[in-house]
Amino acid sequence: MRIDAHQHYWQIDRGDYGWITPSLPIIYRDLLPRDLAPHRIKHELDGSIVVQAAPTYDETDYLLSLADESPSILGVVGWLDLFDQDHRSHYNRFKRNPKFVGFRIMIQDMRDPYRILEPAFVKALRGYVEEGVPIDLLLLSDQLEPTIQLLKLVPNIHAVIDHMAKPRIRAGEVEPWLSFMQEVASFPNMYCKLSGMVTEADHGSWKPENFTLYIRHILNLFGTERVMFGSDWPVCLLAGSYDQVVEVLTRALPENWSETQLRGLFGENAMDFYHLR
Repeated sequence: MRIDAHQHYWQIDRGDYGWITPSLPIIYRDLLPRDLAPHRIKHELDGSIVVQAAPTYDETDYLLSLADESPSILGVVGWLDLFDQDHRSHYNRFKRNPKFVGFRIMIQDMRDPYRILEPAFVKALRGYVEEGVPIDLLLLSDQLEPTIQLLKLVPNIHAVIDHMAKPRIRAGEVEPWLSFMQEVASFPNMYCKLSGMVTEADHGSWKPENFTLYIRHILNLFGTERVMFGSDWPVCLLAGSYDQVVEVLTRALPENWSETQLRGLFGENAMDFYHLR
């Protein structure tokens, strides 16, 4: 099965998406399964994992209702606020839907990323880790240090780093991102999504070769069984088309990759991670 392991849908008038404004006209519009369908069909994708794009419980409810109507949505990664005393009741409600496959922690949006090390947060997270819940981690490269400290406190976490932790591709920087990611990869249950790259480069002048070094580093660190393709559509449209996102990744892959490795990257690993089998 071929899967896009990271994309979004939204309906603007719901009011969940404060970061999507008229200043971003290419994405300031409703973007739904019918809009992704031509790209999914062209690239022979059987379905996708839809990831929350707003820090609201209502948006997760909306995505799950959308998933009920859309066979191409194989799973929904929702949102939970582990600082909220009622997070468990929301989780229990979400998991009644069989397409709810996990939740995302938006470290990127925290003014102080070290809050994730607070005892109450760690305790809440450990509860989900004990249940084996898949967790997405959204963070910037300069937030990797507290993230690694969190992994040391919860070493059995079954989680995936979204967008390679957003290295500074525009500036061409590799360190300290690479050293931090090497430490992340040392935790055996940590995965990484090869996604969200074009928006970290210069939107108007990037070239496919700008991403090769970063992709190869991730493949070397995480191996071929802990990486996933994600388009980050429609956010990617700010810097490139769906076709270009696929091309960036495929051009960077080693020439000697086997069909088995390709199947893993483009679907099988996502099935394992999100327990879709």
